[in-house]
Amino acid sequence: MAEPAETYAANLAIYEAVVAAHLGLAPKGKKMPYTALNGNMFSFLDPDGRICVRLAKEDVAAFNAKYGTGPVVQYGAVMKEYVALPQAVIDDSEQRSALFAQSLAFARTLKPKPTKR
Repeated sequence: MAEPAETYAANLAIYEAVVAAHLGLAPKGKKMPYTALNGNMFSFLDPDGRICVRLAKEDVAAFNAKYGTGPVVQYGAVMKEYVALPQAVIDDSEQRSALFAQSLAFARTLKPKPTKR
């Protein structure tokens, strides 16, 4: 089994590659890499190296049922529209890319957030 630091580094490289595959996107954030569209975050790499993506409510329920996963909790708060990809999904480029694309498509449906600038 890989050490946590090795898993994080490997998954960071995978995350950066899947983000780079979508033109116009680049990960933001230094401590916790994430992607956002129109002010709405839709994916991130958590401190444990799990790739988390934002999906529609019904897609979250279907994902959790299919993979036996539960809610994503960050800093004591449940992130309602997010799922954490199991390592097997992260390692499967086809599944990973499809879920990232699904997350990006969902982000495009969200109302833009006003900027603070």
